[in-house]
Amino acid sequence: MKYTRLTKEQFEELHQEFSTFLATQTIDKAEWDKIKIEKPEVAEQELDVFSDLIWEKVLAKAEYLEHFSKNHIFLFQCFDTEVKSIVLKSTVPEVDFLTKDGLQWLSDNMFTETIEMKVGKKVFTDERNFSLFQLIQQGAFLSDGQLFKQINAIIES
Repeated sequence: MKYTRLTKEQFEELHQEFSTFLATQTIDKAEWDKIKIEKPEVAEQELDVFSDLIWEKVLAKAEYLEHFSKNHIFLFQCFDTEVKSIVLKSTVPEVDFLTKDGLQWLSDNMFTETIEMKVGKKVFTDERNFSLFQLIQQGAFLSDGQLFKQINAIIES
């Protein structure tokens, strides 16, 4: 397995897609129920293959990722061969970017000496989707890129 297995909740959300996936392998509901009982290891493999397919599809479309921690915000724009990053760091230890107040503080203090901003770029050393998956495993999540675009536009002007 290349990525991680989807959660029970994710499988429930993707019930129709999973049924279609099984149908492409000529496995209907009755056959699937039989496999789960008689060959649980085969059922596990099917779940893993489907999970990897979903992850590949999602990661291939990923354009922006964000990761928030107490004093840092990591914003990523993902390209085919590299990722561009904007890292914001609060020099005020009491600020917590995981709270609404912390984000308001960021908005009010964005271009003051209390925010350190670094822009970078990194060429993928591993396969792109796997590199993005590793960022997700570390706490990043897919985003619409609005925050990245706003800050990047200000930096580039």
